[in-house]
Amino acid sequence: MRVRDLQRLYDYHYWATRQLLGVVAQLTPEQFTQSVAGSYGSIRNSLVHVLSAEWGWLDRCGGPRRGERLNPQDFPEVEALTRVWARVEEYVRAFLSDLGDADLGRDIEFAFGGGPKHSMPLGDLMQHAALHAMHHRGQAALLLRMLGYVPGNFDFLLYLSASSRAVRMMPASRRTVGP
Repeated sequence: MRVRDLQRLYDYHYWATRQLLGVVAQLTPEQFTQSVAGSYGSIRNSLVHVLSAEWGWLDRCGGPRRGERLNPQDFPEVEALTRVWARVEEYVRAFLSDLGDADLGRDIEFAFGGGPKHSMPLGDLMQHAALHAMHHRGQAALLLRMLGYVPGNFDFLLYLSASSRAVRMMPASRRTVGP
């Protein structure tokens, strides 16, 4: 894995998250916080879990400190969640831009709660955070359907198609060249 592979994965992650949040923004505050189903109950709780985990893994890997786990009660409406997610996206992008490919193999020690210590390569942990978000985006999409909303399609192929169109429309002088 290379840094640019992680950057591409996070480009997709943030594109898909924005697609999902665009639909979530249509919910009333009551629907956003309503217990529907699933591991976290509400759409809000599910998305706050994803955001908190993303920031938590970034923190463990050497990015900006998150502090305590994010509390869903601090996000009574979608806009509050969107604002913090935009800040975390900036943190992630800045963190990734400062890494070299060799950094991805650096072992990071972590523990779940007060449990035993584990150690894994930084690249694997950052990849995990993006894939963890993908898993819970699917859950949030199901919760949206249960509330009568159509979450849309945020498949990777649609992201690639949208990205490809955007690059083709960009002036040649601004296109990035390379694998």
